[in-house]
Amino acid sequence: MSAEQVSSLCEQLVKAVTVIMDPASTQRYRLEALKFCEEFKEKCPICVPCGLKLAEKTQTAIVRHFGLQILEHVVKFRWNNMPRLEKVYLKNNVMGLISSGTQSILEEESHIKDVLSRIVVEMIKREWPQHWPDMLKELDTLSKQGETQTELVMFILLRLAEDVVTFQTLPTQRRRDIQQTLTQNMEKIFSFLLTALQQNVNKYRHMKTDLAQEPKAQANCRVGIAALNTLAGYIDWVALSHITADNCKLLEMLCLLLNEPELQIGAAECLLIAVSRKGKLEDRKPLMVLFGDVAMHYILSAAQTADGEGLVEKHYVFLKRLCQVLCALGSQLCALLGSDADVEMPTNLGKYLDSFLAFTTHPSQFLRSSTQITWGALFRHEVLSRDPLLLAMIPKYLRASMTNLVKVGFPSKSDSPSCEYSRFDFDSDEDFNAFFNSFRAQQGEVMRMACRLDPRTGFQMAGEWLKYQLTAPVDTGPMNSRTGEGLCSVFSPSFIQWDAMTFFSESVISQMFRTLDKDEIPVNDGIDLLQLVLNFETKDPLILSCVLTNVSALFPFVTYRPEYLPQVLSKLFASVTFEVVEESKAPRTRAVKNVRRHACSSIIKMCRDYPQLVLPNFDMLYNHVKQLLSNELLLTQMEKCALMEALVLISNQFKDYERQKAFLEELLAPVAGLWLSPEMQRVLSDPEAFISYVGADNKIADPVLEDPSGLNRSRISFCVYTILGVVKRARWPAATEEAKAGGFFLGYMPSGSPIYRNPCTEQILKLLDNLLALIRTHNNLYTPEMVARLGDTFAKALDMLEVEKNAILGLPQPLLELYDSPVYKTVLERMQGFFCTLYDNCFHILGNAGPSMQQDFYTVEGLATQLLSSAFSNLNNIPDYRLRPMLRVFVKPLVLSCPSEYYETLVCPMLGPLFTYLHVRLSQKWQVINQRSMLCDDDAVDDNPESQEMLEEQLVRMLTREVMDLITVCCVAKKGVDHNTTAAVDGDDDEAMATDVTPPASAELTELGKCLMKQEDVCTALLITAYTSLSWKDTLSCQRTTTQLCWPLLKQVLPGNLLPDAVSWFFTSVLKGLQIHGQHDGCMAALVHLAFQIYEALRPRYTELKAVMEQVPDIQRDSLEQFDSKLLNPTLQKVADKRRKDHFKRLIAGCIGKSLGEQFRKEVHIRNLPSLFKKVKPLLETDVLENEDGEGLTAFFEP
Repeated sequence: MSAEQVSSLCEQLVKAVTVIMDPASTQRYRLEALKFCEEFKEKCPICVPCGLKLAEKTQTAIVRHFGLQILEHVVKFRWNNMPRLEKVYLKNNVMGLISSGTQSILEEESHIKDVLSRIVVEMIKREWPQHWPDMLKELDTLSKQGETQTELVMFILLRLAEDVVTFQTLPTQRRRDIQQTLTQNMEKIFSFLLTALQQNVNKYRHMKTDLAQEPKAQANCRVGIAALNTLAGYIDWVALSHITADNCKLLEMLCLLLNEPELQIGAAECLLIAVSRKGKLEDRKPLMVLFGDVAMHYILSAAQTADGEGLVEKHYVFLKRLCQVLCALGSQLCALLGSDADVEMPTNLGKYLDSFLAFTTHPSQFLRSSTQITWGALFRHEVLSRDPLLLAMIPKYLRASMTNLVKVGFPSKSDSPSCEYSRFDFDSDEDFNAFFNSFRAQQGEVMRMACRLDPRTGFQMAGEWLKYQLTAPVDTGPMNSRTGEGLCSVFSPSFIQWDAMTFFSESVISQMFRTLDKDEIPVNDGIDLLQLVLNFETKDPLILSCVLTNVSALFPFVTYRPEYLPQVLSKLFASVTFEVVEESKAPRTRAVKNVRRHACSSIIKMCRDYPQLVLPNFDMLYNHVKQLLSNELLLTQMEKCALMEALVLISNQFKDYERQKAFLEELLAPVAGLWLSPEMQRVLSDPEAFISYVGADNKIADPVLEDPSGLNRSRISFCVYTILGVVKRARWPAATEEAKAGGFFLGYMPSGSPIYRNPCTEQILKLLDNLLALIRTHNNLYTPEMVARLGDTFAKALDMLEVEKNAILGLPQPLLELYDSPVYKTVLERMQGFFCTLYDNCFHILGNAGPSMQQDFYTVEGLATQLLSSAFSNLNNIPDYRLRPMLRVFVKPLVLSCPSEYYETLVCPMLGPLFTYLHVRLSQKWQVINQRSMLCDDDAVDDNPESQEMLEEQLVRMLTREVMDLITVCCVAKKGVDHNTTAAVDGDDDEAMATDVTPPASAELTELGKCLMKQEDVCTALLITAYTSLSWKDTLSCQRTTTQLCWPLLKQVLPGNLLPDAVSWFFTSVLKGLQIHGQHDGCMAALVHLAFQIYEALRPRYTELKAVMEQVPDIQRDSLEQFDSKLLNPTLQKVADKRRKDHFKRLIAGCIGKSLGEQFRKEVHIRNLPSLFKKVKPLLETDVLENEDGEGLTAFFEP
C-alpha cells in the first residue's frame, strides 16, 4: 500500500462526499457518489489509512466526519478479522486523534466529537477489560491534557454506560464482563467525574466575570455540562452508596449548581434521577438530606430566581425539572415515613409544602398538573395525613384548585397569563383541551382525598363559591353564542366560572356525604343552598346545565327533608321542555338539547338512586309525565322515553307483581296500539314499504327545512326507545323474600339458581315479532336492489355518520362546534342518525331481553330460528360498522346471561352458523388488505382514497377484535374475571403490550365452549378462526388470541385423532404469526410459548412437526436433533422449562419477523472474550490474562 494510492483514493472520496452533501447535486450524481462511498467502506483493504487521512484536522468538518465514520465502520464490521498489529495501530491512532487531532473544545463540531467517542466505545466493547486492562488509566491520562480531551473522555464514558446498561446493545457475556468491571471501578469513575466537575466549575466561576478570560471560562463550563450529562447516565443504575458517599457530597454539589444558570438544567436532571431512585428503603434514607436547611434553601432560591425572570424557554424547562425534583422528593418521603427505615418527620416539611404549593399556583397549567399526583400521595399517606402542617395546607390547596379548575390557557388566546406558557407546551387548542380534561379529572380525585381529611372546609368553600356565582352578573365575553344574542358560548367568562364551580362543588359535596356520619351532615346549610339554586332562573342553556348539576349534587340533602322533593321535581320538569325562544321553528342547538337531556338523566338518576324517596310522589310524577306525553311535538322521542324509564324505575319499588304489571300495561298501551297496528305491521315487514314510510325514497328540494316523513320516523323511534327503556329498567326485587312476597318468584332451576318473572314480559313478548320483522327489514335495506331505491337526497342514508368516522380515525372534534351548532343540519344527516340509532337500539333490546326476561325469553318458540332469520339475515351485505355493534350489544350479552339449560336449544344452533360465517368473512377481508399492501402501486389511481382505505382497514381490525373477543368470552373461562367489566375491545393499537405472557394456568373451556366444541363444524370454525387470526395484521388481536384462546381450544381436541395435516397446519399458523408479529415483544413471547406448547405436546405423536421445523430458515439441524432426542426420551431428566423454551426459541429464530428498520441492518458480531476470573477482587493490572496461545495479552494494547 503506497502513500500515493491512499492520497488518490482520498481525493476521490472527498469529491464523492462533496457531491453527496452539495444541495445542488442531481439525484443521479448523488446516488453514484453514495454507492462509491458505501462500496469503499465494504470492500477496500486500505480503509484504515484512508480514514485516518480524511480525519486530519486540515480537512473540512464534513470530510473529517466521513473519515471517522469509515474508522467506526471498520471497528464494527471488520474487527474480528483484523490482524492484531493493525488493531493496535488503529487504536493508538484514534487515541492520538483525541489527544491532538481535534480542534479546541469551543471550535470543534459536536458531530465530530460524537463519532470519535463512538469509535473508542466500539473498541472498548470488543476488548475491555481482558485485552485492554489500562483503558481507564489511558482515559485518565488523556483528560489531564486539557478541557478538549476531558470532554471527549466524558462522552466516551457516557456512551459506554448507555450502550452497556441502558440500551444493552451487545451480547450477554460481554455486557456482563463490562458492567462488572465498571462496577468494580465505580469509585474511581465517580471520583474522576466529581473532581472534573468541581475543578471546572470552580475555574468557571472564578473566570466568568473577567471578559479577557471569557473563552477559558466557556471551555470549563462545557466540561462541567459534559460531566453532568455523564453523571446522569450513571446515577440511574450505580449502587446508591456512590451517590450518597462523603455525606452526600454529590447531592450537595448538585444543589449548589442549581443557582448556576449555564449548569442548572444538567444539575436538576441529575438530582431528579438521584431522587427518583428505587431500591432498599435503608439505602434511600440518606436522600432525606435534601429536606435539610441547606438543600431546601438552594432549591427554593433557584426556583424563585428562574420564575422571577419571566417566561424564557430555558428557565421554564429548568422550572419543570425542579418541579419534578420536588415531586420525586415527596414520593421518597411517602415511601420512607412510617416504614421500617425509621425516618423522622423532616423539620422543613412546612417549607417544602409551601414551595410545592407555589408550583400548584404557577400560571403554567402544565406545572400545576405536574404536582397533582404527589398531592394525592401526601393526602393519602398514613402518617403525613395526620400531620398538622399538611392539614393546614388543605384549605390552601382547595383555594388553588378553585383557580386551577377554571378552563383558561388556550394557546391561541391571550386572556390569561397561562396562555403564554401553553404556547410552549401544546401544539393546538384541541391538544390543550384534551390535556385540561384529564388534568381536571385528576384534580377531582385529589380534591376528594383532601376532603376526606377535612370535609367541612371543602363544603363551606363550595357554598361560598356557589352563592357568589348565583349573584354574579353574566359576562358572555367577546365570542357570541350561535344559540342566541346575549347567551354564553363555551369560552364565555361566566360559563367558564360556572363550569369550574360546578365541578368543585360536585367533587366536594359527594365526598362529604361519604366521609361524615349522618348526624354530622350540615343539613340546614345544604338545604339553604338547594333553595337558592332552585329559585335561580336563567335562560342561558350552558349555565342552566351547570345549575342542574348543582341540583343533583345537593339532592342527597333532600333525603333529610323530603318536603323539598316536589320543588326539585318541578325545577327538573321545567328544564325538560326548556327552549331559548318558545315556539321557534329553527332546530335546537346542541346546548339546548344538552339541557333537556341533562334534566331527563337527572330525573332518571334520582329515581334510580333514591326510589324510596320518590315513591310517595309517584302519582304526581306520573300525571306530570302523562301531560307532557299528550303533546306529540313537545318532547323528542328520547326525552319521552327517558321520563318513562324514570317511572318504570319507581314502579320497581311497588314490589307487587300484579300492580307493576298493570302499570306497565297502561304505560305501554300507546306503544302497543301503534306498534301492532296493521299499517305498522306492513311497514315493518316490507323493506319497500319501510323506505317509503320513513321518507328515504324521496327527492327533497330544500334538505334543511323540508322533511315530510319526520313524524313517521319519530313514531318508530318512540316505540323502539320505549320498548328498550322498559326492558332495561323493569326488574323484580333484589331480596328473595320480597320477591316471594310480591309474587315474582317462580321456583328454582335444576342448577339451584332462583327463577323470577319480570312484570314486563307479557307486554314485551307481544311486541317481539314485529321487532324481529323490523330487524330483518333493516338488514335487507343493505341489499343492492334496496340501496338502489333510496332517493337522490338519501343515497348515503345508510352510511356511517361523520362523527363515527372521526372517532374511528381518531380525529378530534373542533372545540366550539361541540356545543354551538344546530344538531342535525340536513335531512340526510337526520336520516343517517335515525337508521344508525334504530339499528343499535333494536339490538340493545335483544341484548337486554335475556337478562331481563330470563327463561321467558329463552324459551320463546323457535327463538334460535327466528333470530337466524332476522338478526343474522343478509349478513353478506351488512357493513362492518353495523356488524360490530350487533356482536357487542346483542350476541355477547345474550350468550353471557343465558343459563346452561338453553345452550343446546338456543345458543349452539345460533352461534354455530354465526362463527362459521364470521370466519369466512374476516378471512376474505384480510386477504383484500394483504393483497392491497402487496400491490401498493403508486400509479394505481382509484376512487377509493387513502382515508377511505384507512377507515376500512381500521374497521376490519375493530371487527376482528370484536369477533375474537366474542369467541374468547364464549369459550374460555378466566378465573376471577367478570366479562361484563372487560374493557371495550377497540383498545388502541399503541396500548402497552404485556411482555410477560405465559397464559393463565386457569384458562379452561367454559361449559358453553365444550358444548360448541362437540359440534364438528363449529369446532372446526373456531379452531381455524383462532389460528388463522394469528397472521392477520392486528397485533392486539393476535396477542389476546394467543394468550387466551388458542391453547385451550386445541387442548380440547388433543385426546381425539387429529389428522397429521391439521397438526402441521396449526403449528405452521403459529410460525406464520411469528413471521408477521415477531417484531412486537409481547406477541413474540406469546407466540413462541404457544409454538413450544404445541411442539412439546404433539411432536411425540406426529413426526410431521419435525418436517415443519426443518423448513424454518437457518435452523441448525444438529441442535434440532438434540432438542428432539431430549423431548422423545422419557427416561432423561427434564431440563428446566425456561431452558427448554430458550433452546426452542433459538431453533425457530429464523421465522421470527423483524421490523423494517431491523430487516436490512448489517449484523454486528462482537466476540466473547475469555471469561473473567471469579476472584474476590480481580487485579486487572497483573497479567493473569493469557490467550489460548499462551501469549500474554496484557501487552496487546500498549498505550
